Amino acid sequence: MSTAWFYLILAGICEIGWAFGLKYSEGFTKPVVSIVTVAVMILSFVLLAQAMKTLPLGTAYAIWTGIGAAGTAILGMFFLNEPKDLMRILCLLMIVAGVVGLKYFAESSN
Repeated sequence: MSTAWFYLILAGICEIGWAFGLKYSEGFTKPVVSIVTVAVMILSFVLLAQAMKTLPLGTAYAIWTGIGAAGTAILGMFFLNEPKDLMRILCLLMIVAGVVGLKYFAESSN
């Protein structure tokens, strides 16, 4: 795996982190959680920007948001007791399939 893909995966993981941070900052009323959340946001953007130096914009952005959206929803199901119904899970699987497809086709076109 290239460095750009590594940065992109880390950026997606950071996106999951700051989404949870937003939840736990309670509207930025908790100073420590808010500061950590903003720091993770900045790190996520920096890592995404590094990945975009070599990866196509559309691919990088879609994968970043896909990792963040799917990861946040999955973790929300397990840690925040969010709904786990079949249609929700199928939709998440489609996001994951899209992310995998974008990575696969980005590599095969190079």
